[in-house]
Amino acid sequence: MKDLLKLSLFGSFATAVAASSGDARLHARSSAPKCSNAPSTLSLSDPPYDNYFYSDCNVAAQAVVTSPLPQSNLSLIGPRLIVAWPAGDSGVCAYFAPQNGVNGTLSIEMVNSTAGQPLGPVYTAGSNSSAPPTVGVQGVLRFNASATLTVPILGSIRTIRDFVEGPSLLRSEIQDAIKFVAHNDGSASLQRTWLDNVTSTTLTFAPSNGTNNKVTVSNRTLVLPAGDYLFSASMNYPQLTVLKSAFVLNSASRNLTNTMPGQTAALSFLSYSEKLLAGAWRFLTYFGRDSMLSALLLEPVLSSGNASAMEAVIGAVLERVNRTDGSVCHEETIGDYATWTNLQNNITSNAMVCDYKMIDSDYYLPVLMQKYFLENPVGQKRAAAFFNTSAGLINAENQNLTWGQLSLINAERIMRLARPFAEKQTKENLIHLKDGQVVGEWRDSEYGIGGGRIPYDVNTALVPAALRSIAVLTRQGLYPKHKEWSNLATKYAQIWEDKTLDYFKVTIPKSKAQDLVASYKKESSFPGPDQATSITDDVVFHALALDGDSNLTKVEVMNTDDCFRHFLLNTTDDTQLTPFLNNSATNIRRTFPAGLMTSAGMIVANPAFGGDPVYAQNWTTGAYHGTVVWSWQLAMMAKGLELQLGRCELTSNFSVSRRETDKGTVAPIPAFCGDDSVYGNVKAAYNELWDVIEQNESQLSGEVWSWVYRDGGFQVTPLGVLPAPGGGSQTESDIRQLWSLAFLAVTRNADYK
Repeated sequence: MKDLLKLSLFGSFATAVAASSGDARLHARSSAPKCSNAPSTLSLSDPPYDNYFYSDCNVAAQAVVTSPLPQSNLSLIGPRLIVAWPAGDSGVCAYFAPQNGVNGTLSIEMVNSTAGQPLGPVYTAGSNSSAPPTVGVQGVLRFNASATLTVPILGSIRTIRDFVEGPSLLRSEIQDAIKFVAHNDGSASLQRTWLDNVTSTTLTFAPSNGTNNKVTVSNRTLVLPAGDYLFSASMNYPQLTVLKSAFVLNSASRNLTNTMPGQTAALSFLSYSEKLLAGAWRFLTYFGRDSMLSALLLEPVLSSGNASAMEAVIGAVLERVNRTDGSVCHEETIGDYATWTNLQNNITSNAMVCDYKMIDSDYYLPVLMQKYFLENPVGQKRAAAFFNTSAGLINAENQNLTWGQLSLINAERIMRLARPFAEKQTKENLIHLKDGQVVGEWRDSEYGIGGGRIPYDVNTALVPAALRSIAVLTRQGLYPKHKEWSNLATKYAQIWEDKTLDYFKVTIPKSKAQDLVASYKKESSFPGPDQATSITDDVVFHALALDGDSNLTKVEVMNTDDCFRHFLLNTTDDTQLTPFLNNSATNIRRTFPAGLMTSAGMIVANPAFGGDPVYAQNWTTGAYHGTVVWSWQLAMMAKGLELQLGRCELTSNFSVSRRETDKGTVAPIPAFCGDDSVYGNVKAAYNELWDVIEQNESQLSGEVWSWVYRDGGFQVTPLGVLPAPGGGSQTESDIRQLWSLAFLAVTRNADYK
């Protein structure tokens, strides 16, 4: 997967050339208010997807052009244009087909023109001073053959995702509202008024370069003869306030705009004073877990203080906390999709809707608050003013509360849920998914945790980490109403930390493990070696979850979620820590299917040891959380192993903030540091992981990627071009994901080479 990156900052565009009549439907850049800074653009190629970003003081947008390759599966990949806006999580989507009906003969591409390089802005002032302007982007699309626009979707990215990722789902009340209009100058437009009866989205195509082509409207579709077309996609919805790279990064990290320009430009595109967005194009909105995980990994380089990136993350999370039970909002629904969602509940409202079904998001909040408000000097000074901020500006449900009060409600939830297991250690008292939900943590796809009800990461890492942070925050005076938490949360944390791992532990004898990988090779049709000879000891790992589908007591899939304990916890039980680190390192170092390593990266799930055909069928190279590579897991595992190795350097005169114990004293050096075999294994895993990270540097800013085994090796392949398990819709990866930009802050420690 070749990542071709072009970054440009330029000052002006030539006036866009519309049709010969100077059609006002395609707007020139000169009509917009002048921006003090030049626009930012970014072009990224990940065939069959080409991505283009444009951002200035008036608009931010991303365009994605999909064109099949000769080897593409044409049942999954077709010619398509998407334009996505962070504002309102909005977008347009247009699928094209060859007019001759021969699938695979039509290709499309974006070309540079006087309209943009390749994107330029669209701007028309609002009808009055209080009305938002109509903004968007324009560019030139080249069709190699005559095409028809077969499926248009205008309004919400969520509506587009329902079609792309679901069973090609379209809603008549949305589709039927699209108006098709042919114009005298040979152009044609699609326009839809949103369900709010105020906002509208428009997509226009006009012949370019003075050709005699004409776009025609026929039976609610467009017909475009071969050639170049100036497209314009626009809407009149209020825009967000973008944080430029210089304001996203702290002063010590501003040089990254020169050394890593593509990554910092992507980070800026995803960063706004109101919130940080999860990913482009599919997740251009608030996701609680994503933003908090990103902030934890990126904290060394993110800006601090009022109107900073760090406070944008924490403030957005607190603003959306459920005041009734303290749950953290996973994903917000805004814009047109919010209106539609409210209507399904017989509510006539455009108000945002929050999704509270995830259980893991709750536990990141105290950890991030400790990181910023206690360990960051700027955050320490900002704490009082920040927590006194009135809530309700974005989420009207939280009016008459402050962010500090909402943080307390969240902490009370965590303490309440942690208490049963702390008092009585039974499986029933572990944290379960919410009733009626089949997902609840980061592996939130159909096969992510195999139908498990009790996830590994939440119970063994996130809960104790959150409890330890609550204890520290209480001692610093944040929760004066619950001074008892100072000791109680510490007590709870130790029990959760020490007593949960064994519920998930899976031990497979050496000979059986060798037989299982050989069987998996046959069941999965994996063409590479089974690596059975590399298994020289019993295989030990921790199950993804308990109580899974098909009556699985444990979902016995080897996985990378050990990284949460490595990154978040200072485990003090040496009899547990030493083998845990050793087994984790061994699993990282072994090549798939005997372990987690491939030349394409460390995969997040290895089903080879399950012993049931369901494992090979469900965790595949085409599954969103299958035998695939996630960038942020590489980063968290690398940083987690580094932090564990760093514990071996602690002395009574040296401490590093999160390496301290709850009571502020320096943690003792763990026993594994004195075990040359284990320490060497962990250090080797750290370096071998970094070797493969560096080998796949061009992939690291993307969300997730897959591979095919060919010519004796693992060849990187976009996830979206591979079929999903069970014949379901494939999941397309975002070209840029917020938490995948973690390598701006996570770097290799040369001391451990």
